[in-house]
Amino acid sequence: MTEPRRNPVATIESLDYEGHGVAHVDGKTIFIDGALPFEKVEYSSYRKKPNFENAQATNILRESFMRVKPRCPHYDLCGGCSMQHADAGAQVAVKQRVLEDNLTRIGNVRPQTMMTPIYGPTWGYRQRARLSVRYVAKKGTVLVGFHEKRSRYIVDMPSCEILPRKISDMLLPLRELVMGLSIRERMPQVELAMGDHVDVLVLRIMDPINEADEALIRAFADQYGVQFWLQPKGPETAYPFYPLDAPDLSYSLPEFNIVMPFKPTEFTQVNPHINRVLVARALRLLDPQPGERIADLFCGLGNFTLPIARSGAKVVGIEGSAQLVERARENAVKNGLDHLTDFQMANLFEMTEEGMAALGHFDRMLIDPPRDGAMEVCKSIPAEGGPKRIVYVSCSPSTLARDANVLVNVKGYTLKSGGVVNMFPHTGHVESIAWFEKE
Repeated sequence: MTEPRRNPVATIESLDYEGHGVAHVDGKTIFIDGALPFEKVEYSSYRKKPNFENAQATNILRESFMRVKPRCPHYDLCGGCSMQHADAGAQVAVKQRVLEDNLTRIGNVRPQTMMTPIYGPTWGYRQRARLSVRYVAKKGTVLVGFHEKRSRYIVDMPSCEILPRKISDMLLPLRELVMGLSIRERMPQVELAMGDHVDVLVLRIMDPINEADEALIRAFADQYGVQFWLQPKGPETAYPFYPLDAPDLSYSLPEFNIVMPFKPTEFTQVNPHINRVLVARALRLLDPQPGERIADLFCGLGNFTLPIARSGAKVVGIEGSAQLVERARENAVKNGLDHLTDFQMANLFEMTEEGMAALGHFDRMLIDPPRDGAMEVCKSIPAEGGPKRIVYVSCSPSTLARDANVLVNVKGYTLKSGGVVNMFPHTGHVESIAWFEKE
């Protein structure tokens, strides 16, 4: 009798930046979902390329000390998390290692010191989320949640461990709400935005709603204590529907006496607890002084700009969106800081030395770019006469490392310290912060 064929076996060496186990088999790199460092696993490949494969762990032959039982019953299927099988403390340590490896390998730089990682609540932390919606005619039901791993299908998830309990408990009632709407086949998304005083659900509607729909939505809002917005087209078309007398959507930075209003489709951090700690650390590293002129690049709504201005420094916030620039100005006025702030629109991805020079001299600079990083900004900073200190907040360790190479090895800065910010527990997403000094 022939024995059943076993899947190939690999020993996991490390984790990559997305939380996949990394192994090498016959000279090829294998990225294995669900595997942890030091484990011996059987795996099945679902994507094969000449130099690498993507695979799923099918059997753990030797467990890592990092392994824990995932809390979420949907974890094996849901694509919302990728690291629940790893101890929360180990996740932070792995992300710190990912940052160090990227700085060394891509950036050819080493920080003089590594900062203590920033971390906080690991469950119920996600106060911003985009939930997909699908009417499944064959089952006569509606699904509301995250996509399955590597799939366009939506997980049948009656609860979620990373969403706040109030929202998790609302997932099944949301299904019933959508099921009762006339446009249930034309509503692909619900966006969540929680603030200090109101929780907002934005319904992406492809067709207008009728009076019966309006009544259902109002009743749901009253019962569950949320405000609904409707979004007929792009994010800029979202508008409040009910109740219209709800408090403004906002978050606060109490250490700096800042209140930040925002619209539910505008970018803010998903984890407000960690954002407060991140802003405080960035300000301690930047150490702004009264009367200094400081740049906040990729400033968004002013998450860092306004706390910097609270120090008495004069801050120039630069962003690529005219709408965001206007919103940042409004927030500065609301917080009584418009006399210390100047918001300008510029495409920072196309910054040049001439464009940087036209902005004038800055004593210090904070950079907080999206995943693409700030390569052109870093190349445009003058090697002589530029800011004496730069604090770089990053959501991609690889682009941070690439840009650090320019700042250190081309522009002559010293990388004083760097560290991770665990903004997204149970995912492979690595946020980080770095301090550069011209000595």
